[in-house]
Amino acid sequence: MFRLTKQFFTHVVPEVMRPLRILWNEIIGFLFLCFGVWFGAATFRSVRNLDQPNGSLAWVFLSALAAAVMLYYGVSSFLRARKIGRS
Repeated sequence: MFRLTKQFFTHVVPEVMRPLRILWNEIIGFLFLCFGVWFGAATFRSVRNLDQPNGSLAWVFLSALAAAVMLYYGVSSFLRARKIGRS
């Protein structure tokens, strides 16, 4: 009985884990892309508010940096999911 259980797990678990890893990377990539778009909108708002008294160049740089990092991680996560799918 133990041998059959071990055989089951050695054949089934790898075939189940691969699609789950792909799905996980796609979900994380989607979330990071959403955050990147959100920070991109904040960058646009910060640039528009530069001519007003409460506008700050630091907010523009911080939100642009956050948007770039989030977009990079989002795209790299989708590329990683594609790489897992092709292997």
